[in-house]
Amino acid sequence: MRGAARALARFADSDFVYSFSRSPIAILSLLVVAVCILAAALAPLIAPHDPFNLASLNLMDSFRPPLLAADGEWTYPLGTDDQGRDVLSGIMFGMRISLLVGVASIVFASVVGVAIGLVAGYAGGTVDAVLMRVADIQLTFPAILIALLVDGVVRAALPKDMHEALGIYVIILAIGIARWPQFARTVRGSTLVERNRDYVMAARVIGLSRARIMATHILPNVLGPVLVIATLTLGLAILDEATLSFLGVGLPVTQPSLGTLIRIGNDFLFSGEWWVTIFPGVALVLMVLSINLLGDWLRDALNPRLR
Repeated sequence: MRGAARALARFADSDFVYSFSRSPIAILSLLVVAVCILAAALAPLIAPHDPFNLASLNLMDSFRPPLLAADGEWTYPLGTDDQGRDVLSGIMFGMRISLLVGVASIVFASVVGVAIGLVAGYAGGTVDAVLMRVADIQLTFPAILIALLVDGVVRAALPKDMHEALGIYVIILAIGIARWPQFARTVRGSTLVERNRDYVMAARVIGLSRARIMATHILPNVLGPVLVIATLTLGLAILDEATLSFLGVGLPVTQPSLGTLIRIGNDFLFSGEWWVTIFPGVALVLMVLSINLLGDWLRDALNPRLR
């Protein structure tokens, strides 16, 4: 217990915490991200309504205006959509899907990218050249096109009756495959530097295997940049999912994310029911912007040369 207390005290006095306390943008971004995460995690408990409970929906409540309008009411603070579903509750439940897909796809992309980067940087030669040329070729295409291609190929290979059940896994796989090259190139560059360090040379001399050297010696020293890239890429992954869902090739309607809500509301944008798409869009922008600003601060905080 004393050791944990001392470690916590050292962390509180570290330059990392000092830099965070001196950055109003980082503090505000963290607060917004925390609110989004809590709203998504606690949606079943704190959401005013359950937008997926068909028994509680009433078509007579469709297109109720938000509180901003003159005839708005507190029952539906952000209004309702064409099915009478509460927009605020839909946003909270939609954030659950968007964050889940974003985090899972980045975890998948980081695992694949770190593994490839370690192998390429440590092995060098032909292995390095082949793996990095594959990454370079993929980087010439926009990530959303790669995700669309992977999504289409996987869905074509799956039976139609499995599309809805496996939809979320397909979209995670598609975005993860589209985002691994950034991790691979960064880790490969760091590995090229670390493999010539004295501690790596000593590990080779005592006969440790390549796999053990990469896993226990090099990997811990290249995780700093990976954390920064993961934070910055998380916002892009959430936007990828929203784009795919907006195009109608992402998650099914039974699992609506923020992108799905924006697509549904877009059909009524010019008929006067602007709140159906504007509020989910604002929620998506605030969440992604806060994650990106937090990632920018983290990059600067972990790089002493940028302070």
